[in-house]
Amino acid sequence: MTPRIIGRDVEDRLTWGGLTAALEAGHLRPRAEIRDMVLYRGGDTLLNRAAWIDGLGQLVKVATVFPGNGAQGLPTVNGAVTLYDDRTGVLTALVDFHLVTKWKTAGDSLLSARRLARKDSRRILLVGAGTVARSMVGAYASAFPQAEFTVWSRNRATAAATGLPVADDLEAAVRGADIICTATMSHHPLIKGAWLQPGQHLDLIGAYTAAMREVDDEAMSRARVFVDSRATTIGHIGELIEPIKSGAISEADVIADFYDDPAGYDRRSDDEITIAKNGGGAHLDLMTADYIARTAGAGG
Repeated sequence: MTPRIIGRDVEDRLTWGGLTAALEAGHLRPRAEIRDMVLYRGGDTLLNRAAWIDGLGQLVKVATVFPGNGAQGLPTVNGAVTLYDDRTGVLTALVDFHLVTKWKTAGDSLLSARRLARKDSRRILLVGAGTVARSMVGAYASAFPQAEFTVWSRNRATAAATGLPVADDLEAAVRGADIICTATMSHHPLIKGAWLQPGQHLDLIGAYTAAMREVDDEAMSRARVFVDSRATTIGHIGELIEPIKSGAISEADVIADFYDDPAGYDRRSDDEITIAKNGGGAHLDLMTADYIARTAGAGG
């Protein structure tokens, strides 16, 4: 069997609604088995992520993160995604790495926002102006058609390059937003809990290591906290490690993940503050890559 090579040409057939439906269906299957392996050379990283969902298949995703690539006009993050048949283990597809990563990351947070953000949310603040933040514009707009976007970045020129209105005062922008999406490489909290207002929803995407954070302890303690997967966030990501260590929250304060009953992963009132931490585990890559492969196959 010759594996299919699936590139970005399939992207115009993908929909955010189709992806979130696939993610919800994937979480009705047996809980995924996942493993990560990380190698380092100075500031460079090689990350191998593997996932197996019984009945769906297997995936191996290899990512390289080379922070110095920007100076050479190259992407900072590169990699490869391979899909395998669940019954035979045969390699079935090589799926474009950047396509899977874009849709997985944005779809993960979109699913949280669809469940947790107020339905009348309109003012959306993007904290960070990189590739992930830009992909969230289309994702959020699919669920919040009246959305008005503002972007903040440490580098104002980078923010301006998005073509979106730029916020110069982060505190004021946070206070005025309905949805706040953080997609940075910050190692120290950017968002202070004292700035948060009743009814806001925060999607935290950027912090993905134990040393990284985007919001402070007060923000975590003021909010009802949700995650995409307890297994890939609690004990692994600074956003949860540090406030649990300080006593600001406990593991029991993480209310639900996507494997729990969707009725429990929901907003209870218009006034509560909700936080969803996007851990982006390999099981989500598998669900996303499978959706992309099925869509590509349906298109002939």
